[in-house]
Amino acid sequence: MRYLAAEDPLAGAELLGEPSVYWDYPPAQEVVAGWGEAGALEAHSPQEAQEILQRLSSASTVRWLGEAPACLPGPWFGGRRFAVEATDAGWGAFGFGRWTLPERLVWREGDRLAAAVFVPAGPGAEDKVRSMLVGLGSKFPAGPLSWRSQPQALRVSAARPAFEQGVERATEAIASGHFQKVVLARAVEIEGERPFDRVDVLARLREQNPRCATFLFRAPDDTAFLGATPETLCRVEGRELRTEALAGTAPAAQAVELVGRDKERREHEAVVRYILEVLRPLAGHLDADAAPLLLTLRNMVHLRTGIRASLREGVGVAELVAALHPTPAVGGTPSAVAMSFLLEHEGLDRGWYAAPVGWVGPGRAHQMVALRSARVKGTHARLYVGAGIVAGSKAEAEWRETELKSLTMVRALGGSEG
Repeated sequence: MRYLAAEDPLAGAELLGEPSVYWDYPPAQEVVAGWGEAGALEAHSPQEAQEILQRLSSASTVRWLGEAPACLPGPWFGGRRFAVEATDAGWGAFGFGRWTLPERLVWREGDRLAAAVFVPAGPGAEDKVRSMLVGLGSKFPAGPLSWRSQPQALRVSAARPAFEQGVERATEAIASGHFQKVVLARAVEIEGERPFDRVDVLARLREQNPRCATFLFRAPDDTAFLGATPETLCRVEGRELRTEALAGTAPAAQAVELVGRDKERREHEAVVRYILEVLRPLAGHLDADAAPLLLTLRNMVHLRTGIRASLREGVGVAELVAALHPTPAVGGTPSAVAMSFLLEHEGLDRGWYAAPVGWVGPGRAHQMVALRSARVKGTHARLYVGAGIVAGSKAEAEWRETELKSLTMVRALGGSEG
């Protein structure tokens, strides 16, 4: 590890090209970019994904030349699918789950940047690490990332009738007592005039969404999954857990009214109850905010309840992800019945959308719920947005909510709809 005379990990794109992973979490002043792959682990099932998370969080998977950095995010980055079923070949290179160890990793540490290099163990590995570190430190750009592309016209298409019919089917099922809530997602297809500059997309996302986690994960076929999500699934530091219930949405101008709306309050309370229920067997102490607060973003406002816990011995990120995902904020309640409804009626392979993504390392991890996100390759982007459906939901209002949510990615892609 060495320190760099630089200020912006993403500026490394000017030297090394588009990063293979990127993570920016402003609440913790956590920014990290990685290039290349020194290692990769792939899962083909939920069980394999859990085993990989256990391995990465419970044992050291790298040998450091010297002392390991105490506050390093990662060093493994990745995610997994929302559900087992796969029908969209565009997600193929991501697998069910995939975690990578970047070859070069640059992150913020206080008011400076630190860098590390990882290579497979073997003869000459230590000399290679030292040589690569010297080269990286001598060439890394000192200033912030320069803007690289001009805005472009976007062709936007989405199937409104199918989504609104799904909302109507969901409200009918709720009225019949099959479940209390289901979250319907839809895709928005975007075509650009030229290939998207995904580094610029990241720069726009982090500038426009300062209270969200901005992320990118690049698959071996050069497809990228990126976004800016406001929702933490779990953040683990030793035995301490931080999570949250984030459900109930309104345009930012209606923030005051949101707190008193019955539909949004019921939607939010269902998520709080679920999280507390699944965490009780895993925690020795559990505490939640007495009432939801408002999380105000650029276009919208959410109800948010913070939740804290002291984990029991042996409980880590693998057990937490298995217990928490999918929360009613992205699936529904009861979970199994809602998921069955989605499989039959949603007509969408979510891939990594609304699934756990983030970083993991020995004794530490941060997993976000991948919202406000898109799969991007070349001139095409597929955006994903969703809305919680409960008794009283109206198809037109839910469509407007998803349109509002889609603006995060539409703006970041660098153009006005054309």
